[in-house]
Amino acid sequence: MIKAGRVRVNGRVAQPGDKLNPHDRVSIDRRPVKRDAMPASATGARPKVLAYYKPQGEVCTSADPQGRRTVFAGLPKLKRGRWISIGRLDINSSGLLLFTDDGVLAERLMHPRNQVEREYAVRVSGRATDEQLQALRKGVDLKDGMARFNAISRGAGQGRNRWYKVIIMEGRNREVRRLWESQGLAVSRLIRIRYGSCSLPRIKRPGQFWELGREEIDALLNL
Repeated sequence: MIKAGRVRVNGRVAQPGDKLNPHDRVSIDRRPVKRDAMPASATGARPKVLAYYKPQGEVCTSADPQGRRTVFAGLPKLKRGRWISIGRLDINSSGLLLFTDDGVLAERLMHPRNQVEREYAVRVSGRATDEQLQALRKGVDLKDGMARFNAISRGAGQGRNRWYKVIIMEGRNREVRRLWESQGLAVSRLIRIRYGSCSLPRIKRPGQFWELGREEIDALLNL
């Protein structure tokens, strides 16, 4: 954000490494902001990023009118600000879900124009033909527009259940499931295993969370 010239201090474009004084006037995109409401990326500080292995059965909202457990329920409390989820997973899906205290970073990692990869392990009922896989790579017209997998690779499988790994560059509602359904194939398991540069470690179990380190956060900032 600072490198892009969007932050100004006392009317002057801020530079990386600038120090803020208590009475400095700060604006982002020429709009004044309060110091305590500024995202970390606007101050030059490194944002906090939390990774969570979402289990099936949890919803990606801060509160649920039906009383279902939410992904925010077990997260550690922040002294300042709040956790913002970077994307979502539907109630029947599991896997890697990232949270940050920086809304600007969250928006950047979620927006389709930034082409951030999301990788999933998908178990499909039925074996897809080469023609179906080619259609999913080229693009399918869903109700909310064209969608496609940027990459598909076959995995293991027994009987009618087959595993695939797929990569998409956006996060529309149930997009992975709807793409498979467009070919008459149902998804029986869906696990997000990577978001951008951050992967789901094999040693982690559903319900666990962990804070990303300096190098991992820097990798996300540089996407």
